[in-house]
Amino acid sequence: MTEQQPYEVLRRTAAFELRRYPAHTVAEVEVEAPFDRAGNVAFGRLFGYISGANTARRSVAMTAPVVQRSTAAGQRVPMTAPVVQAGPTGTARGTHAVAFVLPAGMTAASAPVPTDPSIRIRAVPASTAAALRFSGSSSAAAFRRHEQQLREALDAAGLRPVGAPRFARFDPPFKPWFLRRNEVVQDVEA
Repeated sequence: MTEQQPYEVLRRTAAFELRRYPAHTVAEVEVEAPFDRAGNVAFGRLFGYISGANTARRSVAMTAPVVQRSTAAGQRVPMTAPVVQAGPTGTARGTHAVAFVLPAGMTAASAPVPTDPSIRIRAVPASTAAALRFSGSSSAAAFRRHEQQLREALDAAGLRPVGAPRFARFDPPFKPWFLRRNEVVQDVEA
């Protein structure tokens, strides 16, 4: 069974879970691609890293989720939680950061150094975030629809979003699309 990124559920509502994510480490790559293709473009590079394409030639356990977020040119947006993708742009090309969350306990200092210079190992600080879980398609349209639902629910709950939302995928591509677990994850003021 694939290890999942740990978190503590602080509160459950009808629309989302409010979670506390501990500090963690990710292997991340930025790709220039449409939202719907960014995960596929980045996956091979990141999978190579955890399969031993690193200076230690050591395998690293696969964890879930894979996280994707959109990045603005010249601007880094803090990221937390699963493999997450944020701010879809549909079929338009954009820059997206796609990350594998590394196993719990692995730090930026203890993670093997990637041999691919496009992959960076990054420490992510602890955060409080709202997560809206959904199954089915992980398209830009689905993400946009669920992101809007989460934004409305946060507003109704009096929670203030911080930074860009992220998109998290938990399942392998061979799992039937209608059974896949996806999440929109949005950091909020603690």
